[in-house]
Amino acid sequence: MLNALLTIAAFVFTLGLLVTIHEFGHYQVAKWCGVKVLKFSIGFGKPFFSKKIGRDQTEFVLATIPLGGYVKMLDEQELKGTDEYALHDMSRALNRQSVAKRMAIVVAGSGANLLLAVLFYWILFLLGVVGLKPIIGHVSDNTPAGLASMTRGEIIQSVNGKPVVNWQETRWILLEESLKNNSVEVLAINSDKEAHLHQLDLSGLKKEDFETDILEKLGLSIYQPDIPARVGEIIHNSPAAKAGLQINDLILSVNHKKVRFWEDFVQEIRRSPNANVALSVLRGEQEIYVNVIPEAVMENHKNTGRIGAAFKLLPNELDKLFVTTHYSVGGALLQAIEKTGDTAIFSLKMIGNMLTGHVSWKSISGPVSIASYAGQSANMGIKVFIGFLAVISISIGVLNLLPIPVLDGGHFMYYMAEIFTGKPVSETTMIIGQKVGFTLLGFMMILALYNDINRLITG
Repeated sequence: MLNALLTIAAFVFTLGLLVTIHEFGHYQVAKWCGVKVLKFSIGFGKPFFSKKIGRDQTEFVLATIPLGGYVKMLDEQELKGTDEYALHDMSRALNRQSVAKRMAIVVAGSGANLLLAVLFYWILFLLGVVGLKPIIGHVSDNTPAGLASMTRGEIIQSVNGKPVVNWQETRWILLEESLKNNSVEVLAINSDKEAHLHQLDLSGLKKEDFETDILEKLGLSIYQPDIPARVGEIIHNSPAAKAGLQINDLILSVNHKKVRFWEDFVQEIRRSPNANVALSVLRGEQEIYVNVIPEAVMENHKNTGRIGAAFKLLPNELDKLFVTTHYSVGGALLQAIEKTGDTAIFSLKMIGNMLTGHVSWKSISGPVSIASYAGQSANMGIKVFIGFLAVISISIGVLNLLPIPVLDGGHFMYYMAEIFTGKPVSETTMIIGQKVGFTLLGFMMILALYNDINRLITG
């Protein structure tokens, strides 16, 4: 129940904040350009709050459907034939402004979202970025990493010449490079401080592979130390709790197969979804026997077992696995700008690859997935949630700049046409464009909802 409330609250906060920032971008630049703003609405449908503010008596509205918003500006056609017709108002109509001003107003919403993302990333970089060191764990045979002779325990230094300090950066760059190259060079050092340059062949990747973890498709996994199979944490009401497992239990065997390390125990559990698993456990000085049925969880299109138990590492062991990167105020800002730019460009590349068929349309997410991710990230802490807000803010900014009629990018396209032709786009063209735009957006929404429902069904 609490998780559901947290998910709803995080989703409403996310949309409310990002939509407000987007519309405020349009509103503020319109004011700077001398355009009269009639209404500033967050949400659609019936208003539950409305108040007129300022010299222009702009109506600020909160509406019942929180899936967007809009800023209504004065248009010359609305003045003609009304009592409000006045020369000074006519000069403040949007259509009376120069093309440059109209273009600035229309891109200001996306610009505000991108600036917000820079702010969020700047905060994160100032706080310090904590991540797992890019230490290679198990390497699967007959995979790009296996065929490139990558080995367990190597620490990745760079990918295609780009330095990396944690797994987050490594995964991101590998995904970026896989979209544009058929191979990638990974520089790694082993425990003897010997450097090895591995050439990974990416030509065998399929478009469906981008829906899953790129590391798994390359045959890589995150390093886990050889720690005893001792239970350090148990989730309430999980299969482990129901089976009677307790903290500090040492797992000796699974289905009469001896295990030495936690990773061995995890692999046996993952292979046994919905199956009865017999455990031999050392509790204190007494060996006892426990039966547990791992719940089935869908991961990368296949069922895997999970019991809701975890280990705990000692502080000195954690220091070996994690790295914290700190930046100065200026350095953090530069990193934030670069991160925002890279993410925006990557989003455009993903859209382009969807259009060309190189990436599956299943990658599109709708409001259900966004709500789920919002709840999960909020539950994982403020830093993770801020990072999530930055990514979604960039996505909203990029999406609205697409050259689709009814979106900001569509209006920008009209203004570009006006520059080349010397006259505004005709009303007939605008009406046709609106119909096409609404059709495309409707198709995208249906596809996003279908993907959301499919993810819910398949886990």
